[in-house]
Amino acid sequence: MTGNHDEFWETKPYQALSAAEWEALCDGCGRCCLEKLENKKTGKVYFTVVACPLLDLTSCRCTVYTTRFQQMPGCLQLTPKNLFGRWLPSTCAYRLLREGKKLPEWHPLITGDPETVHTAGISVRNFAVSGEAVHPDQLEDFIFRDGKL
Repeated sequence: MTGNHDEFWETKPYQALSAAEWEALCDGCGRCCLEKLENKKTGKVYFTVVACPLLDLTSCRCTVYTTRFQQMPGCLQLTPKNLFGRWLPSTCAYRLLREGKKLPEWHPLITGDPETVHTAGISVRNFAVSGEAVHPDQLEDFIFRDGKL
């Protein structure tokens, strides 16, 4: 634990964060890079265990982060204005702050260690498969346990 009670994520509204602070909120779990399926009738979003082909499954980071939108047109840039979808995992710092909740104790901003997201079992490191190995028509076969994260 950092012990500093004046951390930016506790003192600023998420809409007022600088670009660097916004980026620092990402815990590096890779969950937002999993393919998702939406039931058009109910609106329910199901997470799969299939990761974007650009995600490094060991580091859980994008291999081409700065050019990801050009290389993967479906990649969505997170901004304070688009945090209202059901597609963000329940552990996501962006979603937690939007909901007025605190960051979890394993979050790298709390621990100072980027590995804690992995040791806590939050990241996709140990269960995701690359989208390179799965045909889009097979995504339903890869829905995560109960469909949500």
